[in-house]
Amino acid sequence: MPRKGRQPLSAREILDKIRAAGLTPTDVISRRERREDETLDSLPARLQHILSLTAGQKSNPGHMLFFVMYDIESNKVRNLVAKYLIRQGCYRIQHSIFLADLTSAKCEEIKEDLAQVQAAYDNHDSILVVPISTDYLLAMRVIGKAIDVKVIMHSQNTLFF
Repeated sequence: MPRKGRQPLSAREILDKIRAAGLTPTDVISRRERREDETLDSLPARLQHILSLTAGQKSNPGHMLFFVMYDIESNKVRNLVAKYLIRQGCYRIQHSIFLADLTSAKCEEIKEDLAQVQAAYDNHDSILVVPISTDYLLAMRVIGKAIDVKVIMHSQNTLFF
């Protein structure tokens, strides 16, 4: 969140800051070091948000669902990209995975801005923007944590005698 009295930085301003920082692969800090402000909502809350996008809602004309996933070595660039995606309306699913339900024009803008960030400095990073249908989103399965997606979706029926 921007501080009081300060306007959020545009993608161009973020790009200029990255260039001004003169980042190179040797400036990279360990990827395992996470900042405290990178906390995520609880897994049930994240799943609830994902499923709310598909729960009986009609698709908005001109809107599309898409994931943005990245593998960025530099903590500074990674944090700038994460903050940019959140400001654009993307929802953080995991530390490096965001889900968005935005207009096609906004998706194109995000792709162009991320391509500029990628080209701004010497790196071995990758950024993926993957469109997804609601059918595939509903077919999602959570592996690892004991979360029953059917209960969250309210698709499980109970019969009492």
